[in-house]
Amino acid sequence: MKVAIQGIPGSFHHQVALNYFGAETEIEGFRTFEEVAKAVQRREVPYGVMAIENSIAGAILPNYDLIDRHGLHIFEEYYLPISHNLMVLPGQKITDIKEVKSHPMALLQCKRFFEDYPDIKLIDDVDTATVARRISDEKIKGLGAIASSTAAKIYGLEILAHDIQTIKNNFTRFILLQEDKPQQSEKPNKASFKITIRNEKGSLAKLLTLLSENDLDLSKIQSIPVIENPWHYAFFIDAQFDDYAKYLKAIDAVNQNGGEVKIFGEYVSRK
Repeated sequence: MKVAIQGIPGSFHHQVALNYFGAETEIEGFRTFEEVAKAVQRREVPYGVMAIENSIAGAILPNYDLIDRHGLHIFEEYYLPISHNLMVLPGQKITDIKEVKSHPMALLQCKRFFEDYPDIKLIDDVDTATVARRISDEKIKGLGAIASSTAAKIYGLEILAHDIQTIKNNFTRFILLQEDKPQQSEKPNKASFKITIRNEKGSLAKLLTLLSENDLDLSKIQSIPVIENPWHYAFFIDAQFDDYAKYLKAIDAVNQNGGEVKIFGEYVSRK
């Protein structure tokens, strides 16, 4: 079993891959989400793990676009409780720390903690665990990382403060991706799809009415302009439903009423 993730051992993506696929899984880490998407699309790896939204920071809209552009399919979702920890080389105090680096979303989620430490500069970096590894490998003093407790263990760092995220009930939703359209062993009750509509009076209201009339519960809706088609807009939507037949009816109704639907995945909600 080979799985592509953004990040390195100790990252939250790494944790999800091991939790879902098993401890013997071969993890291939990439620097960016784009590289993960390309690896799955090219069948270099059969599966990919990608964060798609956080309960505090919201949706990661560029990742929806990656799924769309690379023609990937969602076959499962996974919710991971997020615990952010401030870690450094052993023997330092928080007053010794001049900078803290981490993924931008991790920094955002811990912003309130650092209000008590105005002299610490917060700097965006590529990944949570990558900073932890760099501190360990290069023996960097005065620099802190925000990462998981697993990263602290892997890279031999000392945790100065545990659970520093602003909201303790903090979850990130990950999606599991593959290139082929998956075969479902369970009846799906959730779907992720894109609907493109023209910017005409009442078009969005009509769209939402069609979905509501067929009992679709929209858990997520994000809009972006269609660059190559001016004055058209695409909506990335996650919807839950109890009746699969009604869901299909809703999709057909949208298509019949001038909308363009592209389904990214139908799967079982794990929330």
